[in-house]
Amino acid sequence: MFLRFRNRKTNKNIQKTLCKQAGKCYLIVRRRNNEQKNKKTNIVVRAEMKKLTKKAADMNLKELASYIDYSVLKPEFTPEEIINLTKDGVKLGCATICINPGYMELCEPYVKGTDTMLCPVTDFPFGTSSTKSKVEQIEDVAKYDTVKEIDVVANFGMIRAGKYDEVTEDIKACAETAHKYGRELKVIFETDALNEEQVRKACHCAMEAGADFVKTSTGFLTGFESNGATPEIIKVMMEEVGDQCKVKGSGCIRTREHFLQLIDMGIDRMGVGYRSVPVVLNLEK
Repeated sequence: MFLRFRNRKTNKNIQKTLCKQAGKCYLIVRRRNNEQKNKKTNIVVRAEMKKLTKKAADMNLKELASYIDYSVLKPEFTPEEIINLTKDGVKLGCATICINPGYMELCEPYVKGTDTMLCPVTDFPFGTSSTKSKVEQIEDVAKYDTVKEIDVVANFGMIRAGKYDEVTEDIKACAETAHKYGRELKVIFETDALNEEQVRKACHCAMEAGADFVKTSTGFLTGFESNGATPEIIKVMMEEVGDQCKVKGSGCIRTREHFLQLIDMGIDRMGVGYRSVPVVLNLEK
């Protein structure tokens, strides 16, 4: 289910209504599509952003695990390793298991019937495929009922070049494809390769394109200093997207202090590597 948040001060064509479905609260957004001559109203529903009711340090294991996309993306992983890591993420109650698209059939049986779902990561880690190729990758994975969200890497070379219209159109095609199947789309910017202005402008590309999350990093960038989801870059992204998009931090989240700090800042999700998951959840004794 989708939820696209809009600020009524910036978009008067948005109406918001809260509804309850399956015991959870959702926001229905009725948006007038000004691009259509017939002025039809589109209805998009998306799972609501996390709202902090307590400090991260006071959260229990289940609450903390719900912030985690458990990363199982290394290309050298064997099928057996992927299965074992998927089982671990499910056991902990992580929000999703991030996997490469080729392992959908392998991992699906281990998340079915659980609170954990799959998050295939498309055009990973470079984001340089054609829009047609990205759309086809998303189509391939979006059909699975076990998919909660889909990550896609933006063409960050085009972001660096200032070709924001092209970036927006690329993301828009991906978002429309994911939404057709009822999946949310997270857009990875690879922020370590960008300056602050480029990150801010990329956020607007994602919002204009209809993406559901903006995300920092792949964790696989070379040739740049690796900083990942620093509090500073998360703050920048939050400032730009407001309540129009959710924010996912990934890359270099390796300590419990960092993990808890980002939660207290209001982050919606974090990509955490398999080695760091027990650290951030304080499971290592």
